[in-house]
Amino acid sequence: MPSQAPLLLRHHRPFIAFWLARIFTASGFQMLTVAIGWNLYQLTGNVLDLGLVGLVEFAPRVLFMLHTGHVADRYDRRKIAAICQTLQALIALALAIGSATDNVTREMIFLLAFLLGAARSFEMPTTQALLPSIVPAALFPRAVAAAQSAQQSATIVAPALGGLLYAFGSVWVYGPTVLLYVIACCLMLNLPARQTPLNKGKATLDSLLAGIRFIRSRPDILGAISLDLFAVLLGGATALLPVFAKDILLTGPWGLGLLRSAPAVGALLMSLWLARFAVERKVGRVMFTAVGVFGVATIAFGLSTSFWFSLAVLVVLGAADMISMVIRASFVQLETPDEMRGRVSAVNGLFIGASNQLGEFESGLTAHWFGTVPAVVMGGVGTLLVTGAWIKLFPTLANRDRMHEPVDEAKA
Repeated sequence: MPSQAPLLLRHHRPFIAFWLARIFTASGFQMLTVAIGWNLYQLTGNVLDLGLVGLVEFAPRVLFMLHTGHVADRYDRRKIAAICQTLQALIALALAIGSATDNVTREMIFLLAFLLGAARSFEMPTTQALLPSIVPAALFPRAVAAAQSAQQSATIVAPALGGLLYAFGSVWVYGPTVLLYVIACCLMLNLPARQTPLNKGKATLDSLLAGIRFIRSRPDILGAISLDLFAVLLGGATALLPVFAKDILLTGPWGLGLLRSAPAVGALLMSLWLARFAVERKVGRVMFTAVGVFGVATIAFGLSTSFWFSLAVLVVLGAADMISMVIRASFVQLETPDEMRGRVSAVNGLFIGASNQLGEFESGLTAHWFGTVPAVVMGGVGTLLVTGAWIKLFPTLANRDRMHEPVDEAKA
């Protein structure tokens, strides 16, 4: 049976369409962010503006958190995703026209960055909630891993491609990005219609908060989501990579590029492995072990003075993070009723975004207080302490055997 499952996934046409749409929209976003960053820095020469763009893109996720999940549960998810991708295509088109006519301004970029963040804040929980409805439950963990392989492939290839195209002018990045989003939109609209009834309830405060209440009522889901929040918050060292590259590992921009790509390479390789050989038993133990490896790899990176060893450790770090992410995403979606998946995914997405954004701030703050190396080492130690604490706080999660309980499978 395990040897047949990947074959079934490869021949599952709705998933193939979803996977391709994921490739195109992730590649479009990566190329778009590279071009926006270069374009803005050319206009202003202000490093602070680059940080503000990231903050502006993240703000809609907080502002619309409760509404994004409700929209994903109430309306056709295919159409919501397609609308979001269309909006992103229009943003890229506006930048292409502005670049061609030399009318791109700082204010224009900030406005479009906010709209881009708003589109993605609705798209992410919608697509996460959409995936369980287009693949059988038995194939879902492999589908999550395969979908993540698309994301990681885009993370590795698309920024380099965007930088290469930008050498010919920003229009050469914005123009192809429009096409990528349009293709993704068409693929989304061709997915099968939702089989479960739509939630026709009104957007009351009670319904908007239902996702938060549901997570609080399920200790395993709460434990997994909060574990990711605190582990990544403390263990994230990517914000300090320029310092390590220049002052500790004594390399140049090419070395920094390799260091930034290394976690994505590890994540991609692991996602391809998990798409073929899914974790089916002792998932709680495997997940906590992966988070522990993530913490150890963070400490090893902080103490390393060898460029190639640091590169290898970051590959391991990315692979460990992917194991945790696939297990967490799989059982959270499988344990959540379809009518609640949008709202739960919206809360989960906020936790992930907050851990990444606040993690960069935490790394910078502790590096300022204690130094770069101590900051990273303390972050790794903090991740290990959180892992141990969460094993005690959420014993059923640590001892979880399967993605979804046999009782639920019998009912299904």
